[in-house]
Amino acid sequence: MNIRELVAMARKAQESSYSPYSNFKVGAALKVSNGKVYTGTNIENSSYGLTICAERVAAFKAISDGETKFKYIVITGNGKGYIYPCGACLQVLAEFSDDLQVIITDENNNYKALGLHDLLPRAFKTGQ
Repeated sequence: MNIRELVAMARKAQESSYSPYSNFKVGAALKVSNGKVYTGTNIENSSYGLTICAERVAAFKAISDGETKFKYIVITGNGKGYIYPCGACLQVLAEFSDDLQVIITDENNNYKALGLHDLLPRAFKTGQ
């Protein structure tokens, strides 16, 4: 599965976004080491702190299936410019992959690949 196919899967997941407060719809497609892909979308809540990002939804779906070796995550959104993951999502992703490739997209499906360590160079790890 190539990056363009992962972008399409993230865009499809984005359609299910529950974002009545921000109207900012985000989708994610997470590819794990065995090739399986897990998708997620952001889910807002009127108690804003309970909102969850698309990246964590995809990660938690994978983890609940026993998958803990992440290879790529693609992030799409309905805003202008490239969509970057938040710090909380980066920290969750860092728990499962030091060499994860984070693929960010813009509104025209252009994309850039970044290393997780470039986005979160000092991830919290116990014992370090």
